[in-house]
Amino acid sequence: MPRSIFVTPQISIDEAELEETFVRSPGPGGQNVNKVATAVQLRFPLAHTASLPDDVRERLRKLAGKRVGSDGWLMISATRYRSQSRNREDARSRLLEMIRAALHAPKPRRATRPTAASKERRLKAKRDRSQVKQTRSRRDED
Repeated sequence: MPRSIFVTPQISIDEAELEETFVRSPGPGGQNVNKVATAVQLRFPLAHTASLPDDVRERLRKLAGKRVGSDGWLMISATRYRSQSRNREDARSRLLEMIRAALHAPKPRRATRPTAASKERRLKAKRDRSQVKQTRSRRDED
């Protein structure tokens, strides 16, 4: 029976969609660092998943940036911990955080104009600065 990872009450990801590979970690590990594959590379088929709505998928692609390959798979590497299980949890939690961040549509920017008072303050500051520089460069020819 396939298990699901719940992102929100409406959105869940099928665990079968996730691909995990375990490699040797470059981080701490003591005597085990060259023997045990504790680092986790989590791959998620962002371009091919039916678990996410199209708008969320597109925002997630932008959020992930270079972590999405040309094949459309999102890859997260976890090497923070010395144990494989904790790195696995870390990779999954980072994926869920990214998906939750992509759920919220950015607020559209409304174009505004500077007020007359702010324009005047800016011009006054420029005049004052100009005056300071002019007084520095003047020399009395006595």
